[in-house]
Amino acid sequence: MSWLDLVGWGGSALLVFSLLQARVLRFRALNLVACLVLIVFNALIEVWPMFAMNIVLAAINVWFLVGLLRDRHDEAAFEVIEVGRDDAYLQHLLDVHGDDIRRYQPGWTWAPAAERDHAFVVVHGNETVGVVLIDADHDVARVKLDYVTPRYRDFTPGEFVWRGSDVLKKLGFRHVMTPPEMVGAYYDRVGFRRNGREFVLDL
Repeated sequence: MSWLDLVGWGGSALLVFSLLQARVLRFRALNLVACLVLIVFNALIEVWPMFAMNIVLAAINVWFLVGLLRDRHDEAAFEVIEVGRDDAYLQHLLDVHGDDIRRYQPGWTWAPAAERDHAFVVVHGNETVGVVLIDADHDVARVKLDYVTPRYRDFTPGEFVWRGSDVLKKLGFRHVMTPPEMVGAYYDRVGFRRNGREFVLDL
């Protein structure tokens, strides 16, 4: 097999692999790289229809990537909505994503107490992309859950609860504290300070 064959097969394999990605940002990035490889391959073997198609696909991927990266930390792109502690839609989300939630927060359970717990969903347009649950401890909001759906796993929609929204301040909170067992925590990138195994944010 020649090096040119390897380029063609490699680009095709990467294209197929990109289609298996649940994360929208990762899918677009890998698909773009695959298109660029196949542009080079089809140019070298002079298959111009496939060359043109991959040019168009690459341009489409660039268009979507620019939009996704622009919205990644844009407060206007995400909205924080408080929902009832026993809201049926909230319970549906927690049931559907229960196994995935426990991958990142082992031992997690949700047994809301009246007046103490608050629940929020983070939406992008009409799509729910995250769930945040907190337990009130005087003026401290203790994070019970900060979950992102797989499609938006390359984003941090929870940051719009902490940094991009006044929702916690309006509820009287002055500090936010995360649980120590969270896996893959991102809080140091959105203004939290480390306190042992936990992270703390002063509002």
